[in-house]
Amino acid sequence: MSIIKDIGLAPSGHIKIDWAKKHMPVLNAIERDFIKTRPFSGKNILVSVHVEAKTAYLALVLKSGGANVAVAACNPLSTQDDVAAALCDSGVETFAVHGADDELYYKCLEKGLETRPALFIDDGGDLVHMLHTKRQDLMEGILGGSEETTTGVARLIARDKRGELKIPMMLANDAMMKHLFDNRYGTGQSVFDGINRTTNLIVAGKCVVVAGYGWCGKGASMRAKGMGARVVVTEIDPIKAIEAVMDGFEVMTMDEAAKKGDLFITLTGCRDVITKKHFDVMKDGAVMCNAGHFDVEIDVKSLRDTSTSSYEARHNIEGFTRPDGRTLYLLAEGRLVNLAAGDGHPAEIMDMSFSVQAMTLKYILDNSADLRPGAYRVPAEIDGYVAGIKLSSGGVSIDSLTPEQEKYLYG
Repeated sequence: MSIIKDIGLAPSGHIKIDWAKKHMPVLNAIERDFIKTRPFSGKNILVSVHVEAKTAYLALVLKSGGANVAVAACNPLSTQDDVAAALCDSGVETFAVHGADDELYYKCLEKGLETRPALFIDDGGDLVHMLHTKRQDLMEGILGGSEETTTGVARLIARDKRGELKIPMMLANDAMMKHLFDNRYGTGQSVFDGINRTTNLIVAGKCVVVAGYGWCGKGASMRAKGMGARVVVTEIDPIKAIEAVMDGFEVMTMDEAAKKGDLFITLTGCRDVITKKHFDVMKDGAVMCNAGHFDVEIDVKSLRDTSTSSYEARHNIEGFTRPDGRTLYLLAEGRLVNLAAGDGHPAEIMDMSFSVQAMTLKYILDNSADLRPGAYRVPAEIDGYVAGIKLSSGGVSIDSLTPEQEKYLYG
């Protein structure tokens, strides 16, 4: 039985899903094919994602392919209750409530696993972790899964290196058609969508500190620069740091940057990126937010414990009064600002990412007899298939090699 806030919210959710669907041509094409071929007929699929309109459409596409689909939230603050209700109304078992506490959040994940999926999509790695620890009894019958985000991929690879990964997992985040566009252009735009609608403050002329210069950090830095900010990048990887320098950004340690920043965005996938020593030297009025998957990049507990008081400065903004009278601001409780304070990535971007996800599940199903437990890269043909549909949907044509060119290049 589903766990949602209110089925009466479904009409609003349906409107949101319909809007997303109209701007996701690749998934539209895949859905048309799935309706004809029914590749998942009779299979149970669990989708553990941020429950909003675009992910809802992915779930419905899988359902169109014949699957019995269940959805469980992968983050307590990113769930949109009306979308969860619309999914439930569409015949998808749904376990997601906005603002769920830890107990309810993990209960929703567990209820999702109890649907006994043959295939699943994870976002962040909590589902895989639960499956390998608390609910190993539900491992039987699982053919494999696909991981959506950078943090989850890192956790999967670590588990695989320890020899503890017991099922085949596709690293969807590492697909070219995912990270090159979703992480860079999607994160870059959606992070500032969340920041701007929450703060209603200008970015131009401010010093924006971006922690981490992976694909997500590149996107956020590019957008901040385009909006007129002075951008400072912090990094631990010397190669990425040089790249940031050559892209025109200042690079320094967080200890240095903490004194200069007006707006801080963490995108590292690691913990304790901004801590008490940084709070102690930040400007009065500095704003902090996180765009990494988990709420561990900013040490919120330390911020709370070492402040004299806190208050709601604005919806989704908490002000913390420091002992010396300064006020620091935290957006969306330190959770994913683009989803907890916004609508996530644009539909056209997630169209590509979720098309990769849909096709990786089909790949696992088609190749289940040959796949052993482990972490797998997405096959190049899936990237090419998704890219081809995306180009075609935009009316874009590209050249192809002549036989003579193929012989010249490949012999």
